[in-house]
Amino acid sequence: MPSAKKPSPGGGDSLTSASDDIAAFVAKARAMSPHAAGARGRLVFALDATMSRQPTWDMACALQADMFREAAALGSLDIRLVYYRGLNECRATGWISDSAQLAKLMSKIDCRGGNTQIGKVLSEARREAVASAVRAVVFVGDAMEEAVDQLCVKAGELGMLKVPVFMFQEGNDGVAEQAFKEIARLTGGAWCRFDPGAAAQLRELLRAAAAYAAGGREALLRLSKTGSGAAKLLGQMK
Repeated sequence: MPSAKKPSPGGGDSLTSASDDIAAFVAKARAMSPHAAGARGRLVFALDATMSRQPTWDMACALQADMFREAAALGSLDIRLVYYRGLNECRATGWISDSAQLAKLMSKIDCRGGNTQIGKVLSEARREAVASAVRAVVFVGDAMEEAVDQLCVKAGELGMLKVPVFMFQEGNDGVAEQAFKEIARLTGGAWCRFDPGAAAQLRELLRAAAAYAAGGREALLRLSKTGSGAAKLLGQMK
């Protein structure tokens, strides 16, 4: 029986392996096209469902059909709902292509107290980006209670996969704003604030994100001529 290979001093083998893994990841990320011809648009729709978010959850439930309607003019859109609440509960649905189905599902979910779990949202988005070519991520929340540097690492991975994250912040929390802006920057996405309970503002932002997921930057550019939400996103995206 051959003896096991001893690691080189200083962990050289593990360093080489890590470098190879990183190189393979970068090569795969660069080869991926965020908008493959003929592919359905895919959008991860992530929501903070902690206790304070119930009014916004209800509002998002009422507005989500607008995302499908906006995308319908450009092609098609599949949405995967991701939400967190309570004590370490973070869940994701399957891919949904019908607004009535998504609304029915959302109406059965109640908000529960707990801390933010944005890191889990970003990890789920990265997994789906590799598995099913996600074109964009939308996150709606009002707080950030995690280690921002760890969130930035996850955001950087999404940026390498060319998956922009649109961070829509309700309210004026300064800590959340700083983190949300950095996540948006690292992914090539955008950060926008909307006033608490402002359905019209959130509607415009969701429509713009759906347009991007279904038709890319060109669709967002066209929408920006008539919609303020699209103009806000386009102004930040690189």
